[in-house]
Amino acid sequence: MEPTPPADTNPKTLVEAIRYFADPDTCLKFLVPLRWPDGVVCPRCGSKEHSFISTRRTWKCKGCKKQFSVKVGTVMEDSPLGLDKWLTAIWLIANAKNGISSWEAHRALGITQKSAWFLLHRIRLAMQTGSFAKLSGEVEVDETFIGGKARNMHKGKRAEKIQGRGTAGKAIVIGVLERDGEVRTKVIPDTKKGTVQAEVRANVKPGTLVCTDALKSYEGLAPDYVHEAVDHAVEYVRGNCHTNGLENYWSLLKRCIRGTYVSVEPFHLFRYLDEENFRYNERKHPSGTVKTDGERFINVTGSTAGKRLTYKKLTGKAEACGQ
Repeated sequence: MEPTPPADTNPKTLVEAIRYFADPDTCLKFLVPLRWPDGVVCPRCGSKEHSFISTRRTWKCKGCKKQFSVKVGTVMEDSPLGLDKWLTAIWLIANAKNGISSWEAHRALGITQKSAWFLLHRIRLAMQTGSFAKLSGEVEVDETFIGGKARNMHKGKRAEKIQGRGTAGKAIVIGVLERDGEVRTKVIPDTKKGTVQAEVRANVKPGTLVCTDALKSYEGLAPDYVHEAVDHAVEYVRGNCHTNGLENYWSLLKRCIRGTYVSVEPFHLFRYLDEENFRYNERKHPSGTVKTDGERFINVTGSTAGKRLTYKKLTGKAEACGQ
């Protein structure tokens, strides 16, 4: 269920959003009903008994006796950045079709590039969806390789790439798309039969029409699915069988990575997939009408609670320290 906007006066454009969220009290009035529609609740002990400290815009819980702000228990927790910068950044990344780099955010928000990089990754976590419902109807499955171009590689790496049929050193991403529905993507270690079919079975309801290319790893889906394959060496469409929807998604993803982010580390790739998946899936309402920038902004902002990403975890230092 999508979060409900707290008021009809919400901004509808970026310019309106910057003006609207310039006042910290307005930011608070906007976020409180979005996060706590049934009244403010202490994120630590769950108590509804509290007092509001207006000078600091925080609450003091009468249960655990601790203070908390609207940021506590969200991706914004422990951030020294004001709500005006957070909300503007959420608007930018939720609605920029080709994404927004940390350098762009650094210049636009007036913060350091390091802070912008950390902030954007935390917003990507809020964009992450975890639906367990399986896709049905007509589904497309395809895989792609993401990595640097051969001409930009060192001579030794370039030779390895050519010898490896152009896939050496690249990350493999599998996509599952329900036509007129949502797309799901995941970084996978290889394109072996067991790997790709496990993703199909985990995301697609049995009995569904599954369209793939002619990769032999997809052979064997027929007992559980209506499997049709199209050989791209011969044709791209045969009747209702094609993977054109996913090909369109791959083009959007690669344009975003190559044009805006330029180089994405493999261990962060899934975060950029979450970002692209969100924007792709939030294009339209189930009725088919186009969603507005404000609606996408509300969806991300309403998903910030219950998620936490520390800098140590983001950079892998938490694992190195055994935390």
